[in-house]
Amino acid sequence: MRDDTPDTSGDVVLGDDFVAPNANVDEELRARRERRGLFSLKASPLTRKIIIFNLIALNVLVAGILYLSASRDSLVTQRAASLVSEAELISDVFEAQLAPGAPVDLAGGSGINVAETLAGLDLRRGIDLYVFDTAGDLIGRMTGERDGVGARVSDPAEDKTIIIDFLTFLWNGMTSVFSSGKRDVPEVPVEDQARSLVAGSLTGETQVSVGRGEAGSFLAVASPIMLDGVAVGTVALASSAGQIDAVVRAERERVLEMFVIATLVSIGLSLVLASTIANPLADLAAAAEVGRDKDNKSRSPARVRIPDLTARPDEIGRLSGALRGMVAALYERIDANEQFAADVAHEIKNPLASLRSAVVTLRVAKRDDQRDQLLDVIDHDVRRLDRLVSDISNASRLDSELVKEEQEPFDLVKMLRNLSEYLGEQASDKGIDFISDLPPDSIVLRGLEARLAQVFVNLITNAISFCEDGDAIRVWTRRRENRVLVVVEDTGPGIPDQSLQKIFKRFYSHRPANDFGNNSGLGLAISKQIVEAHGGVIWAENIRPTDADITSDPLGARFVVGLPI
Repeated sequence: MRDDTPDTSGDVVLGDDFVAPNANVDEELRARRERRGLFSLKASPLTRKIIIFNLIALNVLVAGILYLSASRDSLVTQRAASLVSEAELISDVFEAQLAPGAPVDLAGGSGINVAETLAGLDLRRGIDLYVFDTAGDLIGRMTGERDGVGARVSDPAEDKTIIIDFLTFLWNGMTSVFSSGKRDVPEVPVEDQARSLVAGSLTGETQVSVGRGEAGSFLAVASPIMLDGVAVGTVALASSAGQIDAVVRAERERVLEMFVIATLVSIGLSLVLASTIANPLADLAAAAEVGRDKDNKSRSPARVRIPDLTARPDEIGRLSGALRGMVAALYERIDANEQFAADVAHEIKNPLASLRSAVVTLRVAKRDDQRDQLLDVIDHDVRRLDRLVSDISNASRLDSELVKEEQEPFDLVKMLRNLSEYLGEQASDKGIDFISDLPPDSIVLRGLEARLAQVFVNLITNAISFCEDGDAIRVWTRRRENRVLVVVEDTGPGIPDQSLQKIFKRFYSHRPANDFGNNSGLGLAISKQIVEAHGGVIWAENIRPTDADITSDPLGARFVVGLPI
């Protein structure tokens, strides 16, 4: 089978880069993609910024949760309330065994047997029970052995991991900076902390305190043993040293574990996000840089190929479409300039060749009439060159002037009425009837009034140049919804059918032989450029006696200009 694939080398790729990038992107761009890979932290500052900023936000969130967490305070409150209830219950047990009015001596065993009472109690694991007399002497002690109801608290030495221990070390270091001004709690034995509450409990109120031992923090609660309204002893309960710290540490480690997981997820999502943002931007930048030398001072002659990312429904897709449109417009302008330069060179060669021939012939001409004829040719060609150069200069400046000049509102009907009055006199001097059919109401357009006036002057003067004595020219305008039509009609010879599409090309002119060289062929091309710059259209057609017979001789020519309102 014959390969009908069009050659796209040197053209702007406008369709399938995003679908099949390996088939249409330059080799250098594909090489850059392969070197970069899917994720590239080293070559993409944007990727690094996305990851860093996401991690900063995550770290601030986790640090705030850990620093502002009230779990320790709520845990202490709950444990203290539980110990108070148990201490008051145990003191009630002792009070139930005391006889009203009987003397009580806990140290001597009078009134109650402390050891026997303690043996009948069933304490949960992690609780120490102390019984003190009114002098603060220890009468009895008991350690709980029954497993408590609920989840078991793991030992601080259990379930350690390198990552969690490292994060805990960092957290302790950070919090130590903010807590450096706080007063340190001295370490005391659990029994001494419980004994210190005896004096306060003898007043009849339960006492609660937090102490710190070698293994960590603990709670101590003291409840009085009352007989006839007088305290005869104290029951003190204390939690195991380090139990609260172990629970808080376990909760903090669970937060840090989630932080590690969230960090990994955040990095992964950041890389995915960066791959959908940074990589396409890198491709667009690389496509614009492809062809540069290492010194960035010169470019290769190959045309720039912008990847097609317009399928993306985001700003990158819009950017890709805008860049592709800019590149396409740029190359169209370059091609147009190249073609214009070629046309100019071709048009200038003709009068120059005629001048050269006339000058060479003038040297050998012997008769005066021949010399006069050659001088007329030279004068005609010089005028033709002068007119051609002037028109070329105006045409070359037109693009920049259309961009630089500010469009302003103006009255189209008023402008056409003024032109009709001025150009109507020229037509009358030539014996041509000039008919102006303009609406009474004004039609306001926004554009360059002087440039559009140049278009209508060119159309009317062209009609005058083709008409003879007895012909007529009609200029009329009508408003059609969101557009306005301006029509210039004449009863001249009309336009050859094969020239209807050519007359708007640069340097094309179809005129009688006796009028050769008096026009550069740029007037209609300039008019079309001005009209299209205003978002309008212009076309030419012949006026025929009936639309049914397109082979009949035309009754004249008609030029139509449509402009948006």
